[in-house]
Amino acid sequence: MSKISPCLWFVDDAEEAANFYVSLLPGSRIDHIARSPSDYPGGKQGSVLLVQFTLAGQTFQALNAGSKVDYTDALSLSLECEDQAEVDRVWAKILESGGREIQCGWIHDRWGVRWQIVPRAMIEMLNSSDSAAAKRAFEAMMDMMKLDVATLKAAFAGKAAA
Repeated sequence: MSKISPCLWFVDDAEEAANFYVSLLPGSRIDHIARSPSDYPGGKQGSVLLVQFTLAGQTFQALNAGSKVDYTDALSLSLECEDQAEVDRVWAKILESGGREIQCGWIHDRWGVRWQIVPRAMIEMLNSSDSAAAKRAFEAMMDMMKLDVATLKAAFAGKAAA
């Protein structure tokens, strides 16, 4: 496990959430499931207490805490996608599982965890030394829900999307 691992809070479905998350990305896995040694406010002895899992090399924990706590946009999981196909695949899986689209590449999963699904090309455009091109790509992104690489590249180049 990493020295620092984000811990996500769930009522009683940490294992279900962790299994969903590891299904999203290659190189992901459930590392360990810890069961409660005794009854506690969030569950009974023997119930799943903590799930340690790895998403594409980053370790996480999912805790069954027994009470609902809402996530906010102050902390999100930012996923750098290789291409449009990966953006589309992950976006669709989150939506199909009960997620909700937001804007600018943000989406909530069914548990309320916020995700930023960002194509690598967008990061490269925003880091460009051509500030006018970066601005065009940024402004195009602001009008999107799921990010569209072709439209972003067209805006970056100063061309209308095909």
